[in-house]
Amino acid sequence: MWGPGHFSRASAVESVSFSGIVQMDEDTHYNKVEDVVGSHVEDAVTFWAQSISRNKDIMKIGCSLSEVCPHANSVFGNLDPKKIYGGLFSEDKCWYRCKVLKVISDEKCLVRYVDYGNTEILSRSDIVEIPSDLQFSSVAKKYRLWGLQIPSGQEVTQFDQGRTFLGSLIFEKEIKMRIKATYQDGTVIAQAEYGTVDIGEEVAKKGFAEKCKLTSSTNICEEKKSDPGPLVLRNLKGPIPLWGHRSNQSAFSRPKGRLSGRPTLDLKNENDAGNHVTFPKESLTVGDFNLPSNVSLAKIKQDQKLIEENEKLKTEKEILLESCKALESKVEQTAQELQQEKATTMDLTKHLESTLKTRVGTRMKNLAAKVELLKEIRRVNISIRFGNDLSDAIQVLDEECFTIPASLNELEIIWTEYNMAQEKIKTCQNVNEGNILIAKRNEVQQKLYMAVEVFILEVDELPLNKRLKTLQDLSASLEAVYGQANEGTNSEEILKKFYDWKCDKREEFTSVRSETEVSLQRLMAWFQSTLKAFDLSVEESLTFEDTIGNIDEILEKTESSICKELEISLVEQGDADKEIILNTYSQVLQKIHSEERLIATVQSKYKHSIEFKKQIIECLNNSPNLDHLLSIKKTLKSLKARLRWKLVEKNNLEESDDDHDGSEIEKIKQEITQLRKSVFQEIYREQEEYEKLNSLVQKWFPELPLLHPEIGLLKYMNSGGLLTMSLERDLLDAEPMKELSSKRPLVCSEINGQIILLKGYSVDVDTEARVIQRAATYHRAWREAKEESGLLPLIFLFLCKSDPMAYLMVPYYPRANLSAVQASMPLTSEEALKVMKGVAQGLHTLHKADIIHGSLHQNNVFALNRERGIIGDFDFTKSVSQRTSVNMMVGDLNLISPELKMGKPASPSSDLYAYGCLLLWDDNVKSLLCSLICCRSSMTAEQVLNAECFLLPKGKSPPNPEKDTEYTQCKEEEELKMENLDKYKGNTRSGEANFD
Repeated sequence: MWGPGHFSRASAVESVSFSGIVQMDEDTHYNKVEDVVGSHVEDAVTFWAQSISRNKDIMKIGCSLSEVCPHANSVFGNLDPKKIYGGLFSEDKCWYRCKVLKVISDEKCLVRYVDYGNTEILSRSDIVEIPSDLQFSSVAKKYRLWGLQIPSGQEVTQFDQGRTFLGSLIFEKEIKMRIKATYQDGTVIAQAEYGTVDIGEEVAKKGFAEKCKLTSSTNICEEKKSDPGPLVLRNLKGPIPLWGHRSNQSAFSRPKGRLSGRPTLDLKNENDAGNHVTFPKESLTVGDFNLPSNVSLAKIKQDQKLIEENEKLKTEKEILLESCKALESKVEQTAQELQQEKATTMDLTKHLESTLKTRVGTRMKNLAAKVELLKEIRRVNISIRFGNDLSDAIQVLDEECFTIPASLNELEIIWTEYNMAQEKIKTCQNVNEGNILIAKRNEVQQKLYMAVEVFILEVDELPLNKRLKTLQDLSASLEAVYGQANEGTNSEEILKKFYDWKCDKREEFTSVRSETEVSLQRLMAWFQSTLKAFDLSVEESLTFEDTIGNIDEILEKTESSICKELEISLVEQGDADKEIILNTYSQVLQKIHSEERLIATVQSKYKHSIEFKKQIIECLNNSPNLDHLLSIKKTLKSLKARLRWKLVEKNNLEESDDDHDGSEIEKIKQEITQLRKSVFQEIYREQEEYEKLNSLVQKWFPELPLLHPEIGLLKYMNSGGLLTMSLERDLLDAEPMKELSSKRPLVCSEINGQIILLKGYSVDVDTEARVIQRAATYHRAWREAKEESGLLPLIFLFLCKSDPMAYLMVPYYPRANLSAVQASMPLTSEEALKVMKGVAQGLHTLHKADIIHGSLHQNNVFALNRERGIIGDFDFTKSVSQRTSVNMMVGDLNLISPELKMGKPASPSSDLYAYGCLLLWDDNVKSLLCSLICCRSSMTAEQVLNAECFLLPKGKSPPNPEKDTEYTQCKEEEELKMENLDKYKGNTRSGEANFD
């Protein structure tokens, strides 16, 4: 934008009278070409423009005004029409330079923005004083198209169209102005060109202006291209045609603001010069129409001109009267101000006279107070101001800097070599190759042992704890002074900059102190020499110059020196100084923390080395012994043989036709029970032994599975400790669970007082490894948190030797699955939230282990004691996609998520969809359901756990005696008798309990 406003009918058009003569400098201005940009249009031949060369000036003016005007005082009193003010333009609320054209009321003024040419009515509060350096001539000039005038009798509509058309040609466009003449008021008569287009010709072609006619010697619109000399000057000195007073002038000259009660503003005294617009016929008086026929048009125009000049003189008279009144008011105001200034001066004179009487005492008193303050400051340590503590810290870090022990690098290299040797042994499958790798590993192990000993001895000689204590104390003291440090890169340039700054500051401070001490010594010497002048006992005469002479200079110098030192000592440091100190402090802290981390690393390596040395000695002296495991296996074999024999003996007695004493059969049953108990005790001992060997394999002896494949250690490790080779189905006193076995064999038994379920999976050579791997992954996820995992635990996994079956042993919770609980005695809202929170924890555990359940429904969700929810295991023979293909329903709602129905793969989101469907019975979780079912893409199981509905206070819910009694009775009945399984047979037909 080249101006604060656009040309429009809403813009106020300033009219300035050009009754003066036309001036033109033939030598310097005529036909001079200027490059300008149009900024405001007044009519079809008159506009304002800015020189392109002054674009930077406009930018500088705008910047200066934006800084000065918001803090400047609003104008008051009489306004000077010759003075330039700052005005707040109503459209963009920016400040521009302006002149006051007319005071409309006490609160409103008409102003012109001198750098752009447009006008506006502003409140006094939006006009402010600006400094003298902004009081210079306007950037914009007023131009009039050469040789053109507004046609006589032009209608208002055509007038507005002409102004709009000229605006489209010149507004914010680069125009070449060929100067022809200049009016006294500064209006420039020029020929305007935009490229190859003559703008004046275009305006005339459209009929918005007409060329001036040479009707008399007073007309100024004649051009002489060949010789623009005396004729042009003579013609331009003639009278200038004026604007006619139009009845609808407000249509194009109304400012943006409107005065209350007045639709237009009287601008008779400021009509644009040269705009030859005559009265339309409607505006003439009746007498004008009755003129004789021989009255010429020139006579009518002359009369019209006299009327206009008369109106102009009246307006000028009114302005002069207003100016006279304003001057009188200003004189009166100035007189009052002078009177007040006189009174103030008299008061100041009296004050100075009274002050001069005590001047010496006051000055000496102030000087003594400053000296006393300076003494106190010098007693206080100001080393922090110059970063002395940082310099000391840097010195401590440089002089006693801890470096990495030489043996640590060697130790790290051998550790890497040792780990690689262990990995090679772990992946080796050939015994002969394994023996070679073991021999190499043992050599590296010996080297590692020696390197550990050297490292331990070297570290023992280092004062690590002392150095660490020094660093911690240094860090704490610096943090107490400087606070939080910046996070920056490590750079020695920061320290160099700090030392340079410190030297400069120290040099400056030393210079100021020296200057202060010299000044005080001069003052003290003056006092000593002056004592003689006032001592009556001294007979020698002393001249005035020898004693009093330069005391004012000495006092001035002393006060200046003391104030300068106080300023350096007391005034807060600048931003640049603070930045240097803070950067240096941050750099020092980085060095401290880096050394602390280095010491912590060495101490950690030292601790691990001590532990390694202790363990390696034990391992080397006591190589892995498999005798205990083999002994347990031998015992197990004997116990299982005896158990089989007793089972056969019991079956024979039960099937025999002979009458036997019942006590004999009961005795055999007790022996069988005891043998089963012993078998499981040995199995548990075997598992413990396997776990010990597993730990040795992980740490020291990865070759054990390779060297002793007969013990099955590798299978145990691959199953996560779940697989056992010593358990067989026929050793269990198992009762078939036909009502729960619609898909696979399922039996119930009891081990060490715990009721268990034994699930059978049909496997072959290909699926056996997958079943073991899937069960092991699930088991590892459970083992990390156990009871807090939210998952059903797996007890044992074993394979059948005679049939292609894999058996999984899990705890049995009768009537605890969600389907049975809700059918018999529905959970309360509080119980449901507790149970479903546990289920959410189970999903979180699975998803964290990258396991997708895929078949979550009411039969594999269990409510233990009606307050803890867990998720049952799934079918380990199936993949995720196979598990999700089962049509799962809860009531009339399908638990399969929409994306699974569309063929997309299962995801944690699909598990959470099924989880949300299981929550549908509870009204307290509607907001959570919305997120689970409608906004699942961004929902996780962990976020479900943190849902507001699950944030219940810890503690048990209030007891319900009726429900507790009923639940206890049911539990006792299940444990004592299995007949009641038929009672909930119908409730479990829709799905299998304890698994998918």
